[in-house]
Amino acid sequence: MIKNIIFDFDGVIVDSEVLASKAFARYFSKLDPSLKEEEFYSYAGMKTLQVIDLLSKKFNISEKDKFTHDIYEIISSIYLKELQLVEGAEKYIKNSKKNHYIGSNSNKDRILEGLKIVSMSNFFPSDKIYSFDMVQNPKPFPDIYLKVIAENKLKINETIVLEDSGVGVKAAKSAGLRVFGLTVGKHWHSNRDKNELYDNGALNVFDSYNDIEKALGGL
Repeated sequence: MIKNIIFDFDGVIVDSEVLASKAFARYFSKLDPSLKEEEFYSYAGMKTLQVIDLLSKKFNISEKDKFTHDIYEIISSIYLKELQLVEGAEKYIKNSKKNHYIGSNSNKDRILEGLKIVSMSNFFPSDKIYSFDMVQNPKPFPDIYLKVIAENKLKINETIVLEDSGVGVKAAKSAGLRVFGLTVGKHWHSNRDKNELYDNGALNVFDSYNDIEKALGGL
């Protein structure tokens, strides 16, 4: 019986992955107006600094520090003004009787800020939130999930993870946890292959929160 759910944050609770893509598209539109948000959806689940490293090489950006500063300013502005919950998250979380945790590649301050913006702070106490700045290695390493398990004395067979990226699924799977893929976020456009989640170990992949509780009953 599943008693515990560990949620990824970006793309599983808040629809922020698409905002990061919007920030990168806005920045690079000055260099190439043809670039669209969808061009950056494949980076979902990675730390922003990792994406900056990859894009710096891809676009031959020499002033990486300035690029980093500019991107974070754009992301921060969009985040404060446009952050929303993914469809179905509020209803599901408020009605769920499970123990809830967050395991994310974002830093903790950003998660706390995001929860406040979308009025969900009461459902995730600070001591139930785990982030990359609390461990040695971010996802796809299992450190975040291992920390959640250890500090809360969770039983593996009573716990499920909800993830929206191959990076996150791999991290949870490496920690010995069962994982459901969730493709509710807007970054999961129709052409994106769900095998990214299956290939990394997701038990199943759902495009709606409505299907989660029924699936949990079968575990």
